[in-house]
Amino acid sequence: MEPQLIIFDCDGVLVDSEILAAEVESQLLTQSGYPIEPEDIAERFAGLTWTDILLQVEKESGIPISASLIEESSRQMDHKLRNELNVIEGAEQVIAALKYPKCVASNSISSSLKMMLEQSTLYDLFAPHIFSAREVGTQKPKPDPNVFLFAAKQFNVDPARCIVIEDSSHGVHAARTAGMRVIGFTGGAHTYPGHADKLTDAGAETVISRHRDLPAVIEAMTVWSEAV
Repeated sequence: MEPQLIIFDCDGVLVDSEILAAEVESQLLTQSGYPIEPEDIAERFAGLTWTDILLQVEKESGIPISASLIEESSRQMDHKLRNELNVIEGAEQVIAALKYPKCVASNSISSSLKMMLEQSTLYDLFAPHIFSAREVGTQKPKPDPNVFLFAAKQFNVDPARCIVIEDSSHGVHAARTAGMRVIGFTGGAHTYPGHADKLTDAGAETVISRHRDLPAVIEAMTVWSEAV
């Protein structure tokens, strides 16, 4: 049961973009009459698209949310990603040395993925296997399993032989629904108290906070599978 494909989420796993998104989204929601801190955005909504967050907030609060927030968020995020984005520590070195086939499966659109990953060696390490949930398969974002099932199909591998690296409970749920094993990741700047427990509760078999621990955990999971 050695894995045949390692699938990485992007935001909050490869690049530290989740904290930037939380800052932009909390500011826009607060200005719209829904006060919320970036930390609360990260804890409650990490892994969801901005559109889904807006729909959930509107349903929960009854406050009409302007469609212009989608365009404004995109404008502000583009500026932040180009000027403030950092790669998660250790990601490039570990992924370059990874012996398994690998890909990216994200809710972000492909143009954003390309722009974020090209700020390091990550784009070349994964290209062309970089998949946007909203542009492949059924075009349904996580927590739907669409993008993970699409990725497995491209490599012609059984979902059960895939290991997913995810930082959000929504992403973990999507991967588990796809029939894949999951390693939770809490190494991003958006991590919060109880983050690891939330990932485990969603179905992650184990949780790491450093990329350098990933190879050993993957090998350990192979042994655990054989033991079962």
